[in-house]
Amino acid sequence: MADPAGPSGGGLTSVWRVVGRLARPLLWGLLAVRTARGKEDRGRRGERFGRPSRPRPEGPLIWVHAASVGEFSAVLPLVEAMVERGIAAVVTTGTVTSARIAADRLPAGALHQFVPLDVAPYISRFLDAWRPSAALFVESEVWPVALAETARRGIPRIVVNARLSARSYRRWRKLPATAQAMFGSVDLVLAQSEADGERFAGLGAATVEVTGNLKVDGPPPPADADELAALAAMVGARPRWVAASTHRGEDEVVVAAHRLIAASRPDVLTVLVPRHPERGGRIAEIVTASGLGVALRSRGEPIRPDTAVYVADTIGELGLFYRLAPVAFVGGSLVERGGQNPIEPARLGAAVLAGPNVANFAALYGDLAGAGALATVTDADSLAAAVGALLDDPAAADAAARNAAAVADRHAGALARTLTRLSPLFDAVAAGGLAKI
Repeated sequence: MADPAGPSGGGLTSVWRVVGRLARPLLWGLLAVRTARGKEDRGRRGERFGRPSRPRPEGPLIWVHAASVGEFSAVLPLVEAMVERGIAAVVTTGTVTSARIAADRLPAGALHQFVPLDVAPYISRFLDAWRPSAALFVESEVWPVALAETARRGIPRIVVNARLSARSYRRWRKLPATAQAMFGSVDLVLAQSEADGERFAGLGAATVEVTGNLKVDGPPPPADADELAALAAMVGARPRWVAASTHRGEDEVVVAAHRLIAASRPDVLTVLVPRHPERGGRIAEIVTASGLGVALRSRGEPIRPDTAVYVADTIGELGLFYRLAPVAFVGGSLVERGGQNPIEPARLGAAVLAGPNVANFAALYGDLAGAGALATVTDADSLAAAVGALLDDPAAADAAARNAAAVADRHAGALARTLTRLSPLFDAVAAGGLAKI
């Protein structure tokens, strides 16, 4: 195993450290700009510099780092398993949205902090404060200084639910020494798929095992029963569909598709759930400019008969809308974002549609397509045609939804395999001994 602080990785870490030191004034400015845009929590900005805002719990503790909402949701069952064994967890993420969801969903014994910037003094300050016995990084959230500093302290480093796209793999292959320093410093990689495992191994990871995708095994997003009943009452018998987790560049396509669908179904309701809720106001402007009626959930605006597009720009309520609508377009797939999780609508009884850019869940989308459980769309015309066909044929929509649920069931088991592999680590940490992998 390569040590990132040693000969193979020293160059990378040293350069990154120098860049970090030189960039520190710029980082302060960048965080100030992000704070002004609502992308940082002003009251907790010190956490980005490694300063804890809460006291460390007594006893053993593991650091878990996830990028944002999806990664946090995937790893939450592992956090719950730690807590059940008497291990505290400090869970770090990088977004305000994920911090809010973590506050609601983390079990007692686990707490959230914003991840410190990958600059040596900040990472060192974080590790000195929390003194973790092990570090779990989710998917591809590995950073040079974080790896080097945990290695220097002898803290085991594990990548869980590990994923690496073909594009990222090709980029890393152009820097073989750097890749070896980075990925060779990881003690264990638990990969989502055979392809992901091969990519990590090809970049220098010594111990790679395929355990599957934790996002498949996670519980579907929750929904408040009273809120769901209230929404259903407002919608009534209107045909409806949801465009979920949309990214910038997809909202216009969804609005254009609505206009096409409404040409023959004037009472159709489109529920648009942006991936980043702060874009709700801008999306409302797009809808209004198209001559359509719009309501924003964040403002408490009701769905009226003249509401064409309901913008659900709130946090943690996607489960409501997957349960409300029989057809779901999954965003991040018409733009180069790799697609969002299709298992959530599949488990909640919705027929699934997506664009062609689904590299983040390539195996899942491939199996959905093979099972007749996915309609692939490329633009407003094809999106409108696919939605319209499913709304006109409830039996076909139900069949597609059942097929999608069956695919989800076939992909299940990642959580059990991951827990089995990590149980020796958790047991050793809980006993207060050296963490063993």
